[in-house]
Amino acid sequence: MTRQEVKAPELMVERWFNSADPITLESLRGRPVLLHSFQMLCPGCVAHAIPQVKRIAAMFREADLAVIGLHTVFEHHQAMTPVSLEAFLHEYQITFPVGVDQPSENGPIPRTMAAYGFRGTPSLVLIDRGGYIRHHGFGQEDDIALGFRLGMLMAEKAPVQSSDAADRSAVCDADGCAAPLPG
Repeated sequence: MTRQEVKAPELMVERWFNSADPITLESLRGRPVLLHSFQMLCPGCVAHAIPQVKRIAAMFREADLAVIGLHTVFEHHQAMTPVSLEAFLHEYQITFPVGVDQPSENGPIPRTMAAYGFRGTPSLVLIDRGGYIRHHGFGQEDDIALGFRLGMLMAEKAPVQSSDAADRSAVCDADGCAAPLPG
């Protein structure tokens, strides 16, 4: 494959909102995922990123795109409690699943934030159907560029898993596997 493939780390969440059951990336395999990391006291999140992700969630409601929020608290810990987050989600009418990033025992940076190398909030990660990171953004995302990335991600077919260890260099999708060209 020509692109660098980095497997998306599993989410480390202490509590879920808007979901009856815990969500794992493994359970979403085969679906593209938009992972949106935010803090409820982040001005850029509230003014730009959250409205954008809400529009995407509404637009793709009938599609197989999984939109997941991740409340990633790395400052003002005392103010951003689960009770405050629950009220925030209600007031801002956020209906997609939102997980609370697990705190770290070693400092203010939560575990999923550290695993993904988020520089702050808002952060947005697009994960393909095979579980690989395809886009890792920080700050406000341009609507047109994000729409293009989502369209490309949604158009991709799910990869076919090969059980043959010797065939790891082949490129496979639902239509079959293409052998690599000789070097």
